[in-house]
Amino acid sequence: MRHASLSIEHALLGFLRQEPKHGYAIHQELSDAGSIGSAWRLPLSQLYTLLGKLENAGYLTTTTEPQENKPPRKLFHLTDQGEIAFLTWVQEPVRHGRSLRLEFLVKLYFARLEGAGMATSLLAAQRKKCQQWLVKEQAILDREAASGREYGRLVHQFRFGQIQAMLSWLEQCEATP
Repeated sequence: MRHASLSIEHALLGFLRQEPKHGYAIHQELSDAGSIGSAWRLPLSQLYTLLGKLENAGYLTTTTEPQENKPPRKLFHLTDQGEIAFLTWVQEPVRHGRSLRLEFLVKLYFARLEGAGMATSLLAAQRKKCQQWLVKEQAILDREAASGREYGRLVHQFRFGQIQAMLSWLEQCEATP
């Protein structure tokens, strides 16, 4: 269940880490603009489709919860396999700068829920990854400048600046309790 882009399925596992929930409760948490909803949105119909996919893959199990005067609702429970997949995912830095805007923000949300130690570890790993990107971009920038390719130099100068901004933001995150 590894994806290069935002791992929506992994993030959904995070909502079930603390306790079993029904799909609508997960959707309400997703919609909370004061927390994860400010970074990420998912339509309710897509949420149920993905929860079914996770159940079929063995990451979730379900039980039914009776309701008075309403049909029973499904409660989703994280399996051991789902917990391992989530914990592995949440601790890994993102592999591409473009993934910082969505996937990393979601990982940071869940890492903070797991505790200060996990959030600190994730931030440090991501900072290290960004520093590696910065070294790589500097080498490319130097080659572009030496070859006289002005447009290539401008592109990599922009990317270099983006990575510097990412590092600055990660440092702010590390300083925020």
